Amino acid sequence: MKIRQLTIEEAEFIAHRLATELMYQDDEPIPPFSTRSPGKLESCLAEPFQTFDGKSLHYRFVDKAATLFYLITKDHCFGNGNKRMAVTLTTVFFYVNKRWLNVQPRALYEIACQVAESSPNEREVYTEALTKFFLKNTTEMPHKTTKKTI
Repeated sequence: MKIRQLTIEEAEFIAHRLATELMYQDDEPIPPFSTRSPGKLESCLAEPFQTFDGKSLHYRFVDKAATLFYLITKDHCFGNGNKRMAVTLTTVFFYVNKRWLNVQPRALYEIACQVAESSPNEREVYTEALTKFFLKNTTEMPHKTTKKTI
């Protein structure tokens, strides 16, 4: 199955709205989507799909998801709410690719907190751990079946 990249529109109209509405914190509101750092979010959405010499740098779905989660958490695309956006963007990424992450959002947020506190020198260690975590906790969504009528 081809892995689909998230669009900037999905990031704004689905993930940002979910984070704003469902992960709201009075003392740390998520700023409007329009205030994001120009190009940073777009770069984070694109990097999991980079290639070199015609080969994907992040081959499997879980590799792409781990890279996306890590980058959104660490690259500070937004003035605030980057960890919450990492949670919602990753969840939406799973959904648009017909996969389900069997993890509570709060648990995923706690992982984002650990990633945020990590040294940039530990990127490979964290993306590898995220890849294993996603692999262990991912299921494919059931395919829709159509009933035949006589």
